[in-house]
Amino acid sequence: MTEAGGDLAQRSCVPCRGGVPPMPPAEVESYLARLAGWTHTGHKRIAKRYTFGRYAETVAFFNRVADTAEREGHHPVCTVGFRELTVEIWTHKIDGLTESDFVLAAKIDSLAR
Repeated sequence: MTEAGGDLAQRSCVPCRGGVPPMPPAEVESYLARLAGWTHTGHKRIAKRYTFGRYAETVAFFNRVADTAEREGHHPVCTVGFRELTVEIWTHKIDGLTESDFVLAAKIDSLAR
């Protein structure tokens, strides 16, 4: 792997149909170690705040995130602020984390580069 999360960004999100257990905390930590700047609340969600110089840059980045989420069929919760975008990701059907959450996080990070 040439950069943190690089291999994850090359994967695709896999739809969750429910009925699977959320990722255990130790596995969450292992995946988080592959991503820069992402944090988690318990083992249910991961989040990251991106900052920008201008509001228009924030909105443009949000639009790229939205396009990527739509292509992947995996939709984060985004909060747009004046010069920041906060992204929260989790698998809603199981109210926890799966590998696809980390795949989407890596894809979003690649948009910020």
